[in-house]
Amino acid sequence: MMNFAFTEEQEMLRKMVRQFVDKEIMPYIKEWDEQGQFDPKILKRLGELNLMGVCIPEKYGGSGMDYNSLAIVCEELERGDTAFRTAVSVHTALNSMTLLQWGTEEQKQKYLVPQATGEKIGAFGLTEPNAGSDVKAMNSTAVRDGDYYILNGQKTWISLCDLADHFIVFAYTDKSKGHRGISAFIVERTMPGFSSKAIKGKLGIRAGNTGEIFFDNVKVPKENLLGEEGEGFKIAMSALDNGRFSVAAGACGLIMACLEASVQYCHERKTFGKEIGQHQLVKQMIANMEAKLQMARLLVYKAGWLKNQGIRNTRETSLAKWKACDFAFEAASDAVQIHGAYGYSNEYPVERYLRNAKAPVIYEGTREIHTLMQADYVLGYRKDKPLRKTLPAWPFEEETVKSH
Repeated sequence: MMNFAFTEEQEMLRKMVRQFVDKEIMPYIKEWDEQGQFDPKILKRLGELNLMGVCIPEKYGGSGMDYNSLAIVCEELERGDTAFRTAVSVHTALNSMTLLQWGTEEQKQKYLVPQATGEKIGAFGLTEPNAGSDVKAMNSTAVRDGDYYILNGQKTWISLCDLADHFIVFAYTDKSKGHRGISAFIVERTMPGFSSKAIKGKLGIRAGNTGEIFFDNVKVPKENLLGEEGEGFKIAMSALDNGRFSVAAGACGLIMACLEASVQYCHERKTFGKEIGQHQLVKQMIANMEAKLQMARLLVYKAGWLKNQGIRNTRETSLAKWKACDFAFEAASDAVQIHGAYGYSNEYPVERYLRNAKAPVIYEGTREIHTLMQADYVLGYRKDKPLRKTLPAWPFEEETVKSH
């Protein structure tokens, strides 16, 4: 039976992250956003609070909490700003959880342990200039040469591109096999031939580090092949189940931020002799925000419950990501409307919320992709096949986290 009630530990976790956001992000985020500056000290502090590996087993340096605890962290961080939730999503959900699921014991000890403690930062490289939703259109290649793979190509829209130490990167090892010829690799920033470049001029998430990474004859040791040759597409899709879950959770935090800012403004601003919160159509927007927050949370925590049981959740996570991100964008638009002309300036945070809300509607599967996925599930055109390796169920026991 599903139970979404928070434990005492989870309530304490939420309180801790909220206090952290209020003290260490909220006072500075307007300046960081204006300057397009990501402050890496935030990641260091998150590591000190054991929040960079919140749902990674203690055996591998993490906090050993469940997957819905990750959702709580993402929700509260995005209440501060999308940039910092994005950092945790990429580091923990896309990279570390993928290493937990697919990595060998040696790879986990070398890469997962320092990432879970926050000593090292992980990122994820799938998207290319001509390959977004159409993953098979990627051009990156990895050619076997003795004890190495020679990696060439580039990836774009990579979060933490200039800050991450380790990247999970996807490339063709045999393009003639289509998506079955894609393989996954663990790439280190210090490997000769690796370079990165930040993207400027973004509409939103300006306080985040996003850009391109390049591979010019990078020699990747064969020991850094993640999974087996040809399993890259499966690994990428399983990673996206984790990433989309954290994005959806973050969207709940953005709705919450819109609601908090709007409620405060409703009590401060008066028109026609009364608080604007007394006007019926303003109440309608507030009520819709609350409804969307509660619906989004239900979808997210259902997906998290399935993760805790060790049950594949591609369908449920897709639905949560699609609707939560759409709800967040709608809530941000209404928040600007409630603030009127003031909402169109950066005097109030809702302007930033609206700019930030657009990117999650696009990345990790556009809303159009998720719409098609949900229709295909209902029509019976799409069915999930069992994976060779599964994400360990929670509570973590030693035998569940051994490499298969």
